[in-house]
Amino acid sequence: MNNNKIKIKLPQGHYLFSSESVTEGHPDKVCDQISDAVLDEILSRDSTARVACETVVTTGMVLVMGEITTTCYVDIPAIVRGVIEEVGYTKELGCGFNANSCAVLTAIDEQSPDISQGVTDAIETRDLNGDQSTGAGDQGMMFGYACNETEERMPLTISLAHRLCKRLADVRKDGTLPLLRPDGKAQVTAQYNERNEVVRVTDIVVSTQHAPEYDQADLRRDIIREVITPVFSADLIDDETRIYVNPTGRFVVGGPEGDSGLSGRKIIVDTYGGWGAHGGGSFSGKDPTKVDRSASYMSRYIAKNIVAAGLADRCEIQLAYSIGVAHPLSVMVDTHGTSDIPEEILVEAVQMVFDLTPDGIISTLDLRRPIYRQVASYGHFGRTDVDVPWEKENRINELQAAVKQLNK
Repeated sequence: MNNNKIKIKLPQGHYLFSSESVTEGHPDKVCDQISDAVLDEILSRDSTARVACETVVTTGMVLVMGEITTTCYVDIPAIVRGVIEEVGYTKELGCGFNANSCAVLTAIDEQSPDISQGVTDAIETRDLNGDQSTGAGDQGMMFGYACNETEERMPLTISLAHRLCKRLADVRKDGTLPLLRPDGKAQVTAQYNERNEVVRVTDIVVSTQHAPEYDQADLRRDIIREVITPVFSADLIDDETRIYVNPTGRFVVGGPEGDSGLSGRKIIVDTYGGWGAHGGGSFSGKDPTKVDRSASYMSRYIAKNIVAAGLADRCEIQLAYSIGVAHPLSVMVDTHGTSDIPEEILVEAVQMVFDLTPDGIISTLDLRRPIYRQVASYGHFGRTDVDVPWEKENRINELQAAVKQLNK
């Protein structure tokens, strides 16, 4: 593998694209997992709770803050320490952050009554006698994306980056590479041709925290053998692929000791690795009345079913909401020129097949359950190792029938 050549001369119409992922021990991901672990524990006892939980970590300290309205009690410090221990920050590592000794501070208030009234009773039903409908918990736009690059209908670059980071954690935890430590990152750059097909992987970057006695030459050898080689098929890499392992030369101080962490700061890692747009809202620690989370899941569900139905090779969905309003303000479908069906037809088909109100999304995807901690690391989308409802391809027939009806 060649690390000396800096510039790559590309054929006409070809381009490079890079995506990154981080391990569960990255400071920001520690925060996401804590926030979602708190959410899951609350939802397991009170499925209608309103939760907006954020987390900050730094050397020796965790701060859990936000707005939570619930009928139950949960032991937040115990949840925090459980997550940190499971990730791998224990006193045996000798880091400046571990589950036993870190201080856990909480600053929790209830949801604002001004927000709560709009969520509890949407503007569409507010002046009517009868059943209430849930209004969106905030304004904003949410995006979903799917493509045919991989079996899980995700872009290849982010899929490979996630697999590298998950592999880093696996070989650390199973004892294959016991001198690795929890913090780590990976980045993959691929060359695409003019038809948006992957030609080859040009660059692989793996940065992993390690014990101080780990020789860098041994580390590079072990990471290539145990992490990179199992992830990449032979047709993706070649002798010109550049591989960087800990390019600074040393990564001993890591985790919250090396860098502060904050929940919601890895939104591109959580989604599509830079492919497609992002509305800006984070996911972790939010109950499903927050459309930042639930409508992003629904957008992915729609996009994936459109691609699975053969209606497009690539599909991007945008939904937009106003706080206190149940129905979306806008619905957009962009197939990036990969569909023969007019996009206005697809928009109508989406609105025929899917209930896009918060109540509809929550019911369709069964979101009032403790299912969120499992996706707080290694991506919320394209997961084949966990069972999440927004990854199911079970609306294909309905979409095809709606398009056929509208296209008459």
